This record gives sequence, C-alpha cells and structure tokens, in this order.
Amino acid sequence: MSKAGKRLLGAAQEMRAIARGEVKPAHMHIPADVDVKAIRKNVGLSQDAFASEFCFSVNQIKDWEQNRTRPLGSNRAYLMMIERHPETVRQMLEEMRIERHDDDSERMAVGM
Repeated sequence: MSKAGKRLLGAAQEMRAIARGEVKPAHMHIPADVDVKAIRKNVGLSQDAFASEFCFSVNQIKDWEQNRTRPLGSNRAYLMMIERHPETVRQMLEEMRIERHDDDSERMAVGM
C-alpha cells in the first residue's frame, strides 16, 4: 500500500476509534456546509457513479445536493478528502477492495 493510502487508512481507523469513544479527537475545523454537487462535478461523475465509487447511497447524494439534508461530521470530512485528493481516495478504496477480496478468497480456501 502507498504511503498516502496508509495515511488515509490510518485516518479512517482513527475516525472509527473516535466514533466509538476509544480516542479523543484532535481539534479540526470541518465546515458546516459542503457543496456536494460541486465536489461531484469536479470529479466528473453522475450522482449514481459518485455514490457507487465513494460508498454513499444515491439518496444521500440527491438529498445533500437538493438541500433536503446535509452531510454530518464524518461524511463532511470524507467529502473534503474527496474534494482535495480524489485520486488518493480512489486508490485507497481500490486497495481496500483488493485486500478484502484476497481475504475473502483465503477464507473460502481454508473453509474447503
């Protein structure tokens, strides 16, 4: 895994630990509003493709873009990561998918 991928994975694990109350968060400014439509358009994806590629539901994307709801803390932070480093996030997600597939294949082989 690349250094950037390891850092993003570490950040995701830290966010999970914070959400579980295992670790206290460092102070980080996350803006109250994120322009989801602008982020999606800058990445060059349809609502369906953006949702699929970055693990959101299409309904979430539609609701955020139409201002029916807004992304909460961790989703806003994730969207900011996508906005600033879309290729790094894509690479990290692909590496995680490959690792998960490899883990699943190993479990299936052991279970035989």
